[in-house]
Amino acid sequence: SGLALALALALALALALPSVALENGLARTPPMGWMSWERFRCNVDCQADPRNCISEQLFFEMADRLAEDGWRKLGYEYVNIDDCWSAKQRDAAGQLVPDPKRFPSGIKALADYVHARGLKLGIYGDLGTYTCGGYPGTTLELVKQDAQTFAEWGVDMLKLDGCYSSGEEQAKGYPEMARALNATGRPIVYSCSWPAYQGGLPPKVNYTILAEICNLWRNYDDIQDSWDSVLSIVDWFFTNQDVLQPAAGPGHWNDPDMLIIGNFGLSYEQSRSQMALWTVMAAPLLMSTDLRTISPSAKEILQNRLMIQINQDPLGIQGRRIVKEKSHIEVFLRPLSQAASALVFFSRRTDMPFLYTTSLAKLHYPEDAVYEVQDVYVGKIIGSLKTGDNFSVVINPSGVVMWYLRPVALPVQPWHVVRQQAPSNGFRPILL
Repeated sequence: SGLALALALALALALALPSVALENGLARTPPMGWMSWERFRCNVDCQADPRNCISEQLFFEMADRLAEDGWRKLGYEYVNIDDCWSAKQRDAAGQLVPDPKRFPSGIKALADYVHARGLKLGIYGDLGTYTCGGYPGTTLELVKQDAQTFAEWGVDMLKLDGCYSSGEEQAKGYPEMARALNATGRPIVYSCSWPAYQGGLPPKVNYTILAEICNLWRNYDDIQDSWDSVLSIVDWFFTNQDVLQPAAGPGHWNDPDMLIIGNFGLSYEQSRSQMALWTVMAAPLLMSTDLRTISPSAKEILQNRLMIQINQDPLGIQGRRIVKEKSHIEVFLRPLSQAASALVFFSRRTDMPFLYTTSLAKLHYPEDAVYEVQDVYVGKIIGSLKTGDNFSVVINPSGVVMWYLRPVALPVQPWHVVRQQAPSNGFRPILL
C-alpha cells in the first residue's frame, strides 16, 4: 500500500543519513537520578550548615539514600553535582580542582563511592569565563583538557551551563565539548544548556543539530520551588510543542528541569501533576529534594512504578497537549510502544473537583478499538473501554488523572505506525 511504501522510503532515507556527531549510544531513555541545584543551590557555608552545604558529605549521603531506599532499583541512578563544587581557582597546571575543604577526598573518590553502590556520577561545568555561581568556567581553549579531567575522575554525565559566554562561543564550544567527551573514550552523557541561552526556539536554536550534539538539553528557565514556576514551564513547552516534540527521542531529550516534588512549594495534587506532566513530556526525571527527610507521600509519587515505566518507554516519543477546554481542563497524550498510550487529564481550576466527560473517539483514537485502562496513581485497572464510549473523570484543582491504555482489540490500521506530519490547516492535534 501507499503507507507501506512511504514507511519503507522513510526508513531507507533514515539509514542513508550520515552518522551524527554524538552517537555515544547513551541516554536511550530519559536519564533518572538526583541533582543538587534546586534544593541545595550554592550553599557553601559548611561551618554554619554542614548538613546542607555543597560538600562530598551531601553526595555520599544522597548516594546512600538512592542505593538503600529503593530508588536505584527503579532506575534513579545518577547522583549529579551542580554548580559551586570547585575551588575558586584552577591549580598550577590549569586543571579544575574541587574545593579542598568541602571535597577533601576529591571527585575521583566520590565517583568510586557512587559506582560501588551501582550508581553513576554527574558533574557540572560552564562554557564561559565563570560558572553561573562565579567559579572557574571552561573557555574554548580548555574544553579538551576539562573533558579529559572529567573522564579521568570517572564522571558519567556532564551538565555544561552557558553563563558568561557569547552566542558565538556557544556555537563553537558546545559541539567541541561533544567531540572532546567522545575522544576521552569514556561514556559520558552530555547535558547542554545551549538552547536555554538562545531563547529555546528556531531560528536561533536548530534542534536537528542539537540532537546530534547533546543527549539532553535545557530549553527554558530554571525551575523554582513554586507551582507558578512549574506552570510557566508547562505553558512554554506545550505552547511550543510543534517545534519541541519532534526534537526528542532515544539519546536526545528536551529537559524541562528538575522535579521539585518533596520540597516546600507544591501541594500533594501539584506534586502529582508535575510527575505526570514530566512523564508525558518524556522528560529526564532528576529529583532535587532532600532524600534523607522526604515524606512518604512525595516518595510514593516519585517511586510509582507504572509512571516510571511510561516515562522510560523505549519508543521515546514525547507527548503532546491535544485538548484545551474553556473549562480549564487540558488533555495530554503520549504514544507508547506496543500501541499503548498514556493520557493525562489536568485541571488548572482552583475552585473544586471537576467532572470531565469525553470519549477516546473525541481524543482521535482509532475507531473500533478497545483498550484496557489502568489508573496510574490508583493502580487499579478500570476495565475495557471502546473508542466510542463516553467516560467521566473527576480531576482535583491543580491536579491530574492519569491513564495507561493498552489495546485489547485494534482496528486493521493500527494508529501508532503513522508519525505526525507538520501541522496543516486540517491539523488534528495528536501524534499518531
